Amino acid sequence: MKLFIPCDSLARAVGADALAEALSREAERRQFPLTVQRTSSRGLYWLEPLVEVDSDQGRLGFGPVGAADAASLLDALTGHAAEHPLALGPVEDMPYLKTQQRLLFARAGITRPLSLDDYRAHGGFEGLSKAALMPGEEVVAQVLDSGLRGRGGAAFPAGIKWRTVREARAEQKYIVCNADEGDSGTFADRMLMEGDPFLLIEGMLIAGLAVGASKGYIYVRSEYPDAVQALNEAVILAREAGYLDSTGRGVAFDLDVRVGAGAYICGEETALLESLEGKRGIVRAKPPLPALQGLFGQPTLVHNVLTLASVPTILARGAPYYRDFGVGRSMGTLPFQLAGNVRHGGLVERAFGLTLRELVEGYGGGTASGRPLKAVQVGGPLGAWVPPEHFDTPLDYEAFAAIGAMLGHGGVVVADDTLNLAGMARFALAFCAEESCGKCTPCRIGSTRGMEVVDRLIASTDAAYREDQANLLRDLCDTMQYGSLCAMGGMTAYPVASALKHFPADFGLAPQEAVQ
Repeated sequence: MKLFIPCDSLARAVGADALAEALSREAERRQFPLTVQRTSSRGLYWLEPLVEVDSDQGRLGFGPVGAADAASLLDALTGHAAEHPLALGPVEDMPYLKTQQRLLFARAGITRPLSLDDYRAHGGFEGLSKAALMPGEEVVAQVLDSGLRGRGGAAFPAGIKWRTVREARAEQKYIVCNADEGDSGTFADRMLMEGDPFLLIEGMLIAGLAVGASKGYIYVRSEYPDAVQALNEAVILAREAGYLDSTGRGVAFDLDVRVGAGAYICGEETALLESLEGKRGIVRAKPPLPALQGLFGQPTLVHNVLTLASVPTILARGAPYYRDFGVGRSMGTLPFQLAGNVRHGGLVERAFGLTLRELVEGYGGGTASGRPLKAVQVGGPLGAWVPPEHFDTPLDYEAFAAIGAMLGHGGVVVADDTLNLAGMARFALAFCAEESCGKCTPCRIGSTRGMEVVDRLIASTDAAYREDQANLLRDLCDTMQYGSLCAMGGMTAYPVASALKHFPADFGLAPQEAVQ
């Protein structure tokens, strides 16, 4: 009998390793033939550790399973499995998973992360094989025609970046993967790097072929040691298998993993490049664009993990296939990450267009506390706070921009009615003050002055003075949003302004005082 248990770091944090050991030990004691295979995670995090077993109905799930449940689980597996209190039935028939549209995470929970055989058996390297037979400009055209936009938050059309780097004249070009996933409530990059690292490698190989780059770097945040280890081992395996020596057209490509030092600002592409060069992570002024003068002054294609990992599917199945997912100018799928005070936290990959309400209430099941929903922060710690009256907004880039918010990296943090949004606005400003690189005045000074304004606003009992301070805070948000050198300072305005607009009572303001 074969059991499948995730080796994902979250699953391990809640006892997956101890469970695997307990099951193996109990099976040995009973002289019961059992193989425990460690796979990636399906992202059903509220059910971790999740155990799966093959059956005529597909894989049957049990969860969350603890080490203390090992004996009873083996009893059930040798008798009536469906009667076990932790039985979930066929995993792929669970509504949470069955209604998803998984392109990036199609192999999640199914394959072993470092098995090239598993990866190839489930469609791996099909995109690379097709790209190797195409002229580079045709590969770029496929990415452009697919409508893929940067998944790191800026949502810039990926194909335009590719075309710019390809047309740049230089003897050396680079592919840089921004895996410095530092936003609170986000974990899709980590899940993919730990669970399906060859997908990212394949995407970078295709990018290298297309734009004429021979060297790639994956810049990973230091807080992801399991992802770093998985990537390093995957690079070695891919190199030994010949994937990193030649792509079939005589173009050499090599890949290294680099680890950051905990600076949030290095998630900004130019600060990341400075860090890769061994310098302090400080934002560069643009122009010149990294696509023309990036790493070591050479043309550089910088993309987020999910952007590069989307490319193999586009090349394997064609741009029209990918473009059929989504709405408007938001094409393809996005892995939304449900976190915070939510009943069913985990990863939900869907095409753009479902509503925030479908995501939070349908998939997430509402708050874990059972209290009413107050707000949802979308897009990380510098994302806007979205009130319930906007929960029916479709999840696409343009629709969210229209309500003064942004999707960012797809992180969704849920809060109930006990959360004070004035405190969260102050936290955003404090976070910016702590993490700012200090290069531009709006971010460096504005964040500190903003904390002071919020403190005065909350402490005052004078209605007229509170109104003056609220107006000052709005003006400060405008200055930071439109005057900062990069998105660090610019986006700090989103959580502050949205909290002030939608939740004036938390600042001691009457509703009419909060209307701009």
